[in-house]
Amino acid sequence: MIERPPILITGVARSGAGMIAGVINICGAFGGIMTNKKGLFENDKIRETIVKPYLGRARFDMQGQYPLPGACLSLPTDWNRQVQKVVIDEGYDNGPWMYKDARTALIWPVWHYAFPDAKWIIVRRRTGDIIQSCLKTDYMQAFKALRPRRAINVLKEEEGWLWWVHQYEKKFVEIITEGVNCKVIWPERMMHGDYQQLYETLEWLGLPWKTEALSFIDPLLWSSRKKERR
Repeated sequence: MIERPPILITGVARSGAGMIAGVINICGAFGGIMTNKKGLFENDKIRETIVKPYLGRARFDMQGQYPLPGACLSLPTDWNRQVQKVVIDEGYDNGPWMYKDARTALIWPVWHYAFPDAKWIIVRRRTGDIIQSCLKTDYMQAFKALRPRRAINVLKEEEGWLWWVHQYEKKFVEIITEGVNCKVIWPERMMHGDYQQLYETLEWLGLPWKTEALSFIDPLLWSSRKKERR
């Protein structure tokens, strides 16, 4: 089995975690067979055969929208084995390896129990920007319906997404206060040419900076830069 612990990349959906995962993959971390459309950089098999079934069995939303996991989670004893088997089957040989998924934050005790020495990256974005992105994204559907809004005692869809972001933020606080080995990164700083957090994160991970990462990042930030200039 794999001796090296994983790099776990998480954050609220629509925060830019896919871009960070893409850079980390380019700079040398193995991710297996990943969905890269729209910059997801998620390992399909881990997501679809391990993470989503776990959420589904517990009657949580498999998309990580609503309903969300609470404080009491069952801790599967074979999570480590299941994840490592996928990674090895998909070609892992040695060196750094990674898994990126916003849902990881929601069930962080499961991952921490399975991989206590993992390095965690928490990707952040301004709350208002996340909410606006959710309102414009087709698959972010949870709070368009009245029933979930009533369940959390809000009237508007925007208020639902605000509540949702705060639930993730509570998980980030738990991760940090429990002493999990983690770093926080804000990709929006890169819109203004500030790559310092990214460089520091790569150094912390023991990964070399590769210039190809800039050609990957710049197109993703271009539309955001144009919006800021307007």
